[in-house]
Amino acid sequence: MDQARTTISKIFNGEPHSYTRFNLTQNMEGDASQVEMKLSSDVDEVVGGNGVGDRRLSHNSNHNSNRRAYVTQKLGRSPRSLCFMAVGTLLIFIIGFLIGYLVYQKNDVASLCKSTAMPFREPPPHETGAAPLMDWDDVKTLLSQKLSTDKFESVFSEFTNSDHQAGSQGDEYLANKVIKKLAESGMKTWTDQHFVKVQVPPASGSNKIKFKDQSEERPEGFLSYSATGTVSATILYAHYGQEVDFRMLRDKNVDIDGRVVLVRAGRNSFAEKVANAAKMNASAVLIYPDPADYSFADTTQLFGHVHLGSGDPYTPGFPSFNHTQFPPIQSSGLPKILAQTVSARTAAGILRELGGPNEPEGWGGVNRLGGETDVITVEVNNVLTERKIHNVFGVIEGFVDKDRYVVVGAQRDAWGPGFAKSTVGTSVLLELARSISEMKRKDGFKPRRSIVFASWSAGEYGSIGATEWLEGYLSSLSMKAFSYINLDGVVSGVNGFKVSGSPLMYGLIQNALNGVTSSNRPPSLLSQFGNGNWEANILEPLQLDNAAYPFLTFSGIPSVSFRFTAGSSEYPYFGTLQDTREKLNAATSNQVPQLAQAATRFAGHMVLRLVHDRLLWIDVTQYYKAMIGQIVQINGKVKDVKRLRPQLFPKDVKVQWLSSALGSYGRASRALADDIQNSDLEDIEVCRIINDRIMTVERNFLSPYISPRDAPFRHILLGSGPHTLKGLINHLDGLKVGHPETDVDLFRNQFALVTWTIQASANSLAGDVWMMDS
Repeated sequence: MDQARTTISKIFNGEPHSYTRFNLTQNMEGDASQVEMKLSSDVDEVVGGNGVGDRRLSHNSNHNSNRRAYVTQKLGRSPRSLCFMAVGTLLIFIIGFLIGYLVYQKNDVASLCKSTAMPFREPPPHETGAAPLMDWDDVKTLLSQKLSTDKFESVFSEFTNSDHQAGSQGDEYLANKVIKKLAESGMKTWTDQHFVKVQVPPASGSNKIKFKDQSEERPEGFLSYSATGTVSATILYAHYGQEVDFRMLRDKNVDIDGRVVLVRAGRNSFAEKVANAAKMNASAVLIYPDPADYSFADTTQLFGHVHLGSGDPYTPGFPSFNHTQFPPIQSSGLPKILAQTVSARTAAGILRELGGPNEPEGWGGVNRLGGETDVITVEVNNVLTERKIHNVFGVIEGFVDKDRYVVVGAQRDAWGPGFAKSTVGTSVLLELARSISEMKRKDGFKPRRSIVFASWSAGEYGSIGATEWLEGYLSSLSMKAFSYINLDGVVSGVNGFKVSGSPLMYGLIQNALNGVTSSNRPPSLLSQFGNGNWEANILEPLQLDNAAYPFLTFSGIPSVSFRFTAGSSEYPYFGTLQDTREKLNAATSNQVPQLAQAATRFAGHMVLRLVHDRLLWIDVTQYYKAMIGQIVQINGKVKDVKRLRPQLFPKDVKVQWLSSALGSYGRASRALADDIQNSDLEDIEVCRIINDRIMTVERNFLSPYISPRDAPFRHILLGSGPHTLKGLINHLDGLKVGHPETDVDLFRNQFALVTWTIQASANSLAGDVWMMDS
């Protein structure tokens, strides 16, 4: 090309400071080669300062005038110059032809490749965390559009069953229908089998009760996991069988040792009543529904269990899979005394004939407590048997953090029809699954995280299905499941609304209360039931017999449970054979479908918020508020014990370390908030790191210093046992009055372990080791 340029310059060099540049460049994007012809002047070359023309200009500056005269003289009248012109023209033509040929060949090859190979695709844009997601308001609207009362009526009819006890054919039949429904919604489904031990009434014979010379009673109701045998002893009325009730009896010097205790149903679980009686050395417990609390017929029978725990009590802390073999072992929550339910009519016949002192006025002052001649015989012949149960699952997979998921679950079994207990919850589960699945498949909704829908069996025996699943997959779930939403008993009335769960979920709960109505028109649930203070009027403690309890206190997964209630009174038919659609219609003024739809919107709001936003809707600062009240109590009680019994605590025992640990947690939670403010939330990895820090909080409140077999509910704030903050408070109360079961060294040990559990949670929340507060 340089030679061609020189020749052409010689031929057309009529203007010494102008020349023609040919620039052959190849398009780096794969297009054809091209020829660039650029006319450069002296001004351009000087300004550019780095072109070929600039260098040539410098080299020949001394000879310009002579060469101009010479060429001018020769042009136009020399055959030699004409020959040069012809050669130059031919050379230009040849170069142009070659370039055109190469361009044609390249385009031809490109066309051939296009027709025989995969088409070229632009690489997908880098996912930054801002995936093409719907606006939140559009997500809420879309969910509401998917739900209708007619659809609920259809599901109610399909899943109403009068006989679906855990492990029965009816239970398995419903499990198959659930998995079919989930599959029809386009979800991946699977099942989980467990072989669990449950107690059932004797196939031949019965449980028996005989009071004085009255006729023998053979109740149909029973309490699973009771001790078996026969006891004859004097009977003692103990109100609701709460700890405060037994303390009141003890303070009145009432002898409880070896007696059969008669208590009312309600206010605490059957298992807690029996455990409280056993601690007072009673020999048996009879539980009845008092007409003041239960508005059904006085012959209605009660069913339940008395295992102070959850899951299969014969594989505590371990899953009840068929291929696992454990030595004979029992849960520490199994009672060693007899327990049986009786009807209100049977209890009334006993209470009428009781002697002894009057009950405390705080209990009503109506009944007598029982005297030395009030002897009753209780015989329990329950049979322990093994049953195969099925948990059923479906999943909607996320688009960004597929391996992080919220679990939504509902109990499927019941003692009888169980319409409010299990049918409504199962229907809400299936309608929520169908709606969100349609949003994803048909409307373009893209959840960041996954949603697992679970149908549990053996819920009536103490959340066995749910707990066995947790025990079987604990190591995976604790790192990946970031929340659990419980749908059991979500509709039991129309005049009230209650929510219980982890403090981490309070912000999400309030957001859902404010964004959901009980119908499709205002007011919101927050305005309707909050009365200006939703935490006081809507929040309630999470109870031991709630399926969300093991998720939270055993597995460390933030959990929520909620329900429409009858207001001041409770739905009376849970745990009976009368829990039917007709009874629930009467309790809700025939608004069951409308309330189920509202419950689905409330659950759906929480679920969708958890999988839609970049950061999890989990507020870690709430635990600082939850702990501070109890820690202030502990500090005050320690001072009281030191003042009243100074010999118990050495001078070096200080409670400031507990306050210091609380302060560390408060600083770590505020530091996380600052990190969020200063982070690029468009970045997937940044969001994932922050979310992982958030997810560790609940799990780190599980005490690592106790065995799940001995104390499965290890959560130091919401669990049960001496390792909890409440346990420390109770221990201090005992030390203050010199209770014989208290021990100051044991208290100091428990105090130290609770303190370090809180400090360790703060360290984990802080993030990397160099960020920890020492």
